[in-house]
Amino acid sequence: MNRRSQRHADTVIVLDFETSGLSPDHGDRAIEIGAVRIEKGRITDRFQQLMNPGRRINSFIESYTGITNAMLRDAPTCREVMTEFNEFIEDFDIVAHNASFDRRFLEAELQQIQRRYTGEFACSMLVSRRVYPDAPSHKLGTLVEYKCLPTSGTFHRALADAEMTTHLWLQMLDDITNRHYIEDIPFSLMQELSRVSKTSVTGFLRRWRKEGQC
Repeated sequence: MNRRSQRHADTVIVLDFETSGLSPDHGDRAIEIGAVRIEKGRITDRFQQLMNPGRRINSFIESYTGITNAMLRDAPTCREVMTEFNEFIEDFDIVAHNASFDRRFLEAELQQIQRRYTGEFACSMLVSRRVYPDAPSHKLGTLVEYKCLPTSGTFHRALADAEMTTHLWLQMLDDITNRHYIEDIPFSLMQELSRVSKTSVTGFLRRWRKEGQC
């Protein structure tokens, strides 16, 4: 397939979960989901919802996220929220900061409702390490400050983090276009870029541009 005909990186769902712990394999559940839909580089929709995991969360999670047991008590169940979210994502590719974490929870929560996501994931954190190797760190908040990106000042809430990741993703696409003269960036390029060594980035993008022009 010609690379130019592949799905574009500027048309994606940017996803963030807040959770009761670090791993669904240990019984942890999602407690909030936030997502931003981007189409052709423009934000076209958002999704945000607290989710009642059916159990109390500990005081550390309450302090870290600002989400309390009282807030979750009257929230819809994970099943209700994930059924709705499954319709929201359709067949879009997904971006997340530290995507392996969010992917595990997405797959686990969808499995609970007998659904399965079959699209592709890309990690904005891994890509940022290649695009911004001189950043002080590649935590989301640090990158937002480093690139002077829009922020509400709220962190560790799902929609706020998804919004910041959206701005970061779009900025990286712009910077790749401006520095390396690659337009209409395919999603697969961003996936591959996240896996190349940091010293190989310029050569990788140069080869991609030449192949795309063939």
